[in-house]
Amino acid sequence: MLVSLALLALGVLTAVVAPRLLSRSDWAEREPVVALWMWQCVVAAVLLSFALSMTFSAAAAWQVVRGQIFAPAPRGVIEAYELGTHRPWSAALAVVLACGGLWTAAMLTREIRRARARRRKRRGELLARSPLLPGEKPDGERLVVLEAERPDAWWLPGTAPRLVVTTAALRRLKGRQLDALLAHEQGHARARHDWLLHCSGALAGGFPGIRVFAAFRGEMHRLVELAADDVASRRFGRLTIALALVELNEERGVFGPGQAPDADLPQRVNRLLAAAPRLTAGRRLRLTAAAALVPVVPVLVAFVPALRVLG
Repeated sequence: MLVSLALLALGVLTAVVAPRLLSRSDWAEREPVVALWMWQCVVAAVLLSFALSMTFSAAAAWQVVRGQIFAPAPRGVIEAYELGTHRPWSAALAVVLACGGLWTAAMLTREIRRARARRRKRRGELLARSPLLPGEKPDGERLVVLEAERPDAWWLPGTAPRLVVTTAALRRLKGRQLDALLAHEQGHARARHDWLLHCSGALAGGFPGIRVFAAFRGEMHRLVELAADDVASRRFGRLTIALALVELNEERGVFGPGQAPDADLPQRVNRLLAAAPRLTAGRRLRLTAAAALVPVVPVLVAFVPALRVLG
């Protein structure tokens, strides 16, 4: 029971403290890929802490579960976990955490179904506006040009991905600016940013009262754009992608006074123009390694009683 409570407390502590520490970091905008990795590790540590707490609580409450989990363990290890004590509390905790796990799975399933429905709808609209040419395969990867008065470009993910750009964008963007914009969208596709957005949206929608999941969703939306900007800037330069973003969104009132729908765009452009230097390779490696160790902590906590006996 003590191990279950320790894991539960660790999950709550990580959910409360980690977002505050990450929000105060001064390097996230300079290294969005590292920040994305760190956020994923934090959320994985929270979910793993709760899952392990549920497992040990169920083992303490029910002999059937205990026999399955601790079947190959020596008798001294089983006694070290004190699994026969506080059975009513262990059962209640296991049921609550199991409900949370089932709800998480349900939210992820719902998000996947909604994403597929949106994708099918957008593909149907795209096919209606841009029919296939004679001899063109429907599952072939291609660049789709749409006749439209509004400059825009986006990547439509899926088994047959589509890179869509409007004729207005082709008229407004000159030379390397168009190449930089396409590289930005391809950066989203190669890194599978759509999966990050779906997972973060499912967790935030399923648990609206938990701040770590809300912060996770907000940071994913922001950091994936910064990461894609960096992909384009490394190939075509920061100034090129910054000018492309301005040209593409100038008529939408994003850069004018007042609150615009895409308020992050001016910050992205300013970040590109500021050209802050990247972190050193050594510091990036240390941050990546430190993030990878975060999900290891609940595993170590879970094995502390066993290690004491076997050590």
